[in-house]
Amino acid sequence: MITQDDKTVFTAKNGEQITLRPVREEDAADIIESVQSIIDSGTYIQKESPRSLQEEKAFIKELKEKDNFYLGVEMQGKVVGIARVLRGELQMKRHTGLFRTWLTDSAQGLGIGKEVMSATLDWCRKNNLHKLCLTVFASNEVAVKLYEKYGFAIEGVQREQAILNGKYDDEIHMAYFF
Repeated sequence: MITQDDKTVFTAKNGEQITLRPVREEDAADIIESVQSIIDSGTYIQKESPRSLQEEKAFIKELKEKDNFYLGVEMQGKVVGIARVLRGELQMKRHTGLFRTWLTDSAQGLGIGKEVMSATLDWCRKNNLHKLCLTVFASNEVAVKLYEKYGFAIEGVQREQAILNGKYDDEIHMAYFF
C-alpha cells in the first residue's frame, strides 16, 4: 500500500490497482452511474434515484466547504464506491459523524471495504471525532460483520424499517467510539 497526498493506492484481491482519494467535482458522473447500478440491484442503498449531475457537484462542493470526509474508490479510472462522514452540524454534536459507504458489485469482495474502513477511521481520529454512527440493513450480513470486526457496537434496531426485494428488513443502528 502506498499513501501520499491524501491518496492511497493498493492492490485488490483480484490484482487490480485501487486508489482511495478525495472525491472531486469531476467524479459526479461516475458517482451517479455507480449509484444507479446499486439502485437497479435493489438492495443496500437508501436512495430511489441518484442526484442530478448539478446536484451531485453541489453536494461534493458543500461537503468540502464544511470540511467533511468524502472518499472516492477509483478502479480502472472510474469511481466505483465512496465513503463519507458528515460531521454533526450543531456545536453540541460536532464530535459525532454519520458514516455512509457503498461499493458497486464489481468492487465487492476484493478487500476494498477493509481499506475504506481503515481510511475512514483514520480521518475521524485525525479530526477528533468521538463517535461515528451508521445504519445498516440486517440482511446485509457481510457489512454488519465488517462493522463489528472494526469495533462498531449495535445501539438499536428498527424492526421492519425497510422493504428490500419484497421483504421487510430491520435497520440496525451502530456506533464506534474513539
